[in-house]
Amino acid sequence: MPYVRSGSATVYFNFYQRERAGRRNRPTLLLAHGFLMDESMFEPMREPLADAGIDLVTIDARCHGRTQSPDGEPFSYWDLAADGLAVLDELGIERAVVGGMSQGGYAALRMALLAPERVQGLALIDTEGGACSPSELAFYREFFERWTGSEPLAPLVAELAPQMIGGSDPRLWRAWTGRWYGSDRQAIAPAARCLMDRRSVLHRLPEITAPALVVRGSHDATSTAQKSEALAAGLSGADGVVTIPGAGHGAAWTHPEVIVPLLIRLVRRATARHESRPVRALTAPWTTRRAERESRAARQDPGPTASLESAR
Repeated sequence: MPYVRSGSATVYFNFYQRERAGRRNRPTLLLAHGFLMDESMFEPMREPLADAGIDLVTIDARCHGRTQSPDGEPFSYWDLAADGLAVLDELGIERAVVGGMSQGGYAALRMALLAPERVQGLALIDTEGGACSPSELAFYREFFERWTGSEPLAPLVAELAPQMIGGSDPRLWRAWTGRWYGSDRQAIAPAARCLMDRRSVLHRLPEITAPALVVRGSHDATSTAQKSEALAAGLSGADGVVTIPGAGHGAAWTHPEVIVPLLIRLVRRATARHESRPVRALTAPWTTRRAERESRAARQDPGPTASLESAR
């Protein structure tokens, strides 16, 4: 199975490529998923991206999918950024376009700050660069207390699915709600702390010069138009915000037919920008470089300052 060790985590990833022959001539796109989802949310994109000559790498975040980390251990989005870079190391890929939806975008931004030489472009889907506002923090505290508590899950799922995924077809929600019912409700607590304790990186966006795509669903109440505009304004490589009519927070899942052409255009733009610098395969071992990167990630964000328990 495709796993790589990153710090204390064993990270699951999926590397989809149509043909192995001539792989080094194909650009790579790495995508990270949103909260309470997993790497399979990008399944509808695999074939059309492959048809366009793009290899897709997707990753399960800590406390999600098949990635394994010590129970209850805190982590930050800088750790998830280091996890993404560890996957690229494992695959021997020097540079890639990276991105993600919601929390996946938080990690992608930090990948670009942690290792700018590795990030050819940024795909930021229904995400933002700021910290939680006081009202958002109050909402998350209450919601996660309920989610990790003992009350029936059905009302919480009914509340979350339209907000988290969006779209007008409930069948698109069922692919995820079934998994939520079967999940360990307590296991998500470290990811919830990570979400609530994240710090703003808006002041650091000028450090990122790679081409960037900022896209949101028109009905996304989480990554609002104002937040997306602030993100695009801070990135010199972004050309405004692309808004998808009728989509919500999960536009990457509900509207892949709209997102995929945007991703293809971004990858081609980013690849053309770097075509004078041919991609070369990394050479093993990478242990020393990975340890140094994880150390830098720890210094960027010392870790959570509050917990679900202390927030009550």
